[in-house]
Amino acid sequence: MAQPLAIKKLVEMRHEQKVLVPLSPLTFEEFVDMFGEDDDVELINGVVVKKMAARIPHEDLFGWLYTLLRLYAKRKDLGIVLGSRAAVKITEHRGRLPDVLFVRKEKKSIVKEKGIYGAPDLVIEIVSPRDRPTDIVALEADYRSIGVSEVWFIDQKLKRVRVLRKKDGYQEEVISKGIVCSEIVEGFWLKVEWLFAKPLPLELDILNQLLGGERG
Repeated sequence: MAQPLAIKKLVEMRHEQKVLVPLSPLTFEEFVDMFGEDDDVELINGVVVKKMAARIPHEDLFGWLYTLLRLYAKRKDLGIVLGSRAAVKITEHRGRLPDVLFVRKEKKSIVKEKGIYGAPDLVIEIVSPRDRPTDIVALEADYRSIGVSEVWFIDQKLKRVRVLRKKDGYQEEVISKGIVCSEIVEGFWLKVEWLFAKPLPLELDILNQLLGGERG
């Protein structure tokens, strides 16, 4: 246990460090044992990588999406919605922390106390202007590799939503105006303009519109 504890101490003492390289690759099990909800890090090929600090627009949109989807899924009894501190196992030495994820209630057994051991049904990632294209490509490859049914990339710079749906491989749709609709979360849809509005619409107003079946 000396090695993991030393790495943990390094994270606590040197928050500016972006990559922490252990003497040997960490497993996902070691990763979730060592790090918790206060540590904004991912496991990439056995190496602990610290995520960049989120800017206010990212956090505003994250909070809005998480609240809205969680309330909707709970009201409709569809499944579990988790936020950006839930680790998803990709491989033995790789784990991701999606901004928002949804797991259907029929698959709730994949949600464990320390992480998600299986493919979420929906993953939503908020792409910030500072995110590097290579990082997004790697993120997408990881979600494809475990078979996530639907992935939304919400691009704050380009003001568009890129949706991947698993159908004989993956089909891609890029939406810059109109409605983005989930095929996984029954009845859940959003107007693209809502995602980039300042201020964001009130969550309860949107929830009532969704539950009422209205697409104004």
